[in-house]
Amino acid sequence: MSIFSYHLVKTSYLSALKAILFPPNSKNVSGLIHAECMTSMTLGSAIFSPSRMLVRQIAVFAQWENEAAIDRFLKNNHFGRTLAKGWHTRLSFLRQWGKITEFEIPNESLQFDSPEAPVVAVTLARMKLLEVPRFIHWGRPVEKLVRDHPGTTLSLASIRFPRTVSTFSVWKSQKEMTDMVQGHSSVPLPKRHLNAMKERDRKDFHFEFTTLRFKPIAEFGEWNGRKNIIPSLQKNN
Repeated sequence: MSIFSYHLVKTSYLSALKAILFPPNSKNVSGLIHAECMTSMTLGSAIFSPSRMLVRQIAVFAQWENEAAIDRFLKNNHFGRTLAKGWHTRLSFLRQWGKITEFEIPNESLQFDSPEAPVVAVTLARMKLLEVPRFIHWGRPVEKLVRDHPGTTLSLASIRFPRTVSTFSVWKSQKEMTDMVQGHSSVPLPKRHLNAMKERDRKDFHFEFTTLRFKPIAEFGEWNGRKNIIPSLQKNN
């Protein structure tokens, strides 16, 4: 079975630009199925705020044939060695809603170990450009909900112009995440996510969209001075 990874690294402006313009692909990286290379963003910040677009911070979401392929990439590839200086988690697929091309998503969902086990959620969307204003109107309240939720240990957004947007969040437990999705969290305005999904169903913001849920299996490095971002992981380096 394939494995997924999510990487975060701070680098130079030039290195970040090269990564966005010339991302790794399966033709030149052995064992890579597909990778999305994006610029990190601060969830919930004002659209034109300097903190919104973190140009030197790169987020990479990738699917691999196996863990050995990740290890080779991080050791032998020039961009891989840059990513190795940051933080990443390795992920086992659990469930998908929606559909996205390029990735090879398994057809069958897997069961969670426990409602109390940590879980990682990744959303990936290709925007309809004319729907961006609506998306921002409905999306920013959801960003703030996830950013401020006591059940998350890390949450961020990312973008690759002109159409690709993504979110990444680490949850202390699967239950806390599903409660948020269903509008049952004990936080102010808990139905922000639920309402945005209803609006998307009414008139879609995207021409492709998926939400992916993963079991985290390993964590490496540190991010903004933090280690052990994912609760209860036994394998840490």
